Amino acid sequence: MAPCAQLVIGPAGSGKSTFCSHMHQHCQSSGRRLHIINLDPAADVFTYPVSADIRDLISVTEVSEEFSLGPNGALLYCMEYLQENLDGWLFTALEGYDDADCVVFDCPGQIELYSHHSVFQTLVNQMHDWSWRLVAVYLLDSQFITDASKFIAGCLQCQSAMMNFQLPHINVLTKVDLLPDKTLIEPYLTPDSGSLVRGLQMDVRPAMQKLNESVAQLLDDYSMVSFHPLDLSDDISFLHVLYTIDSAVQFGEDADVRTSRYEDMHTEA
Repeated sequence: MAPCAQLVIGPAGSGKSTFCSHMHQHCQSSGRRLHIINLDPAADVFTYPVSADIRDLISVTEVSEEFSLGPNGALLYCMEYLQENLDGWLFTALEGYDDADCVVFDCPGQIELYSHHSVFQTLVNQMHDWSWRLVAVYLLDSQFITDASKFIAGCLQCQSAMMNFQLPHINVLTKVDLLPDKTLIEPYLTPDSGSLVRGLQMDVRPAMQKLNESVAQLLDDYSMVSFHPLDLSDDISFLHVLYTIDSAVQFGEDADVRTSRYEDMHTEA
């Protein structure tokens, strides 16, 4: 089977780097081969070893200084430069990995890169051409559930990324361990957009109520967005998310088949 990779995406502050760090710790302790590639040209500190770093190709600091661009403009310049150099830099970064390896891309937090910019769609298409199996892991801060309008906006961002990438897609509500009551998360794992909007209607002008209803109808019509909770203080919660991600790309299934056949032959002997 082909090698697999996770695109860890989501808004700034959603916990992408923390997720990657926890993934590294788990794989290191379990003997699994994991390689984390940084695709954020504005990153500065890592709590995990980086196998390849986009900043070796281009960085926000360099671009800002050379072209006098602000942070967002410099980041977009960097991502477009990456898009033009996938055949060189990214191909080299991925060289030598096989189906026993798992690559995790720690991605930037600018959501426009996942909704309407072409860089990640180009990256996905290129990796498919190289016979990689990909899954998008979209992280959303569970603190959004305390504000219905923020949560609905987060769901729309998730749906936009799902439709843009057209990949197996796992949505994760992070930082559940920081909620005062973890049971609060349950109604949001498969959100009822109509109920969320009805709770908003009393707080908005009548002219906005129809828009809210249309947004809820859009989410309900597609029925694409559901979430897995991630509580990093609970190993079972993390393992459930990891199993869901692995299942989406069939990671390890070929190894399981080989092991099963070997055990059967050993038993017969």
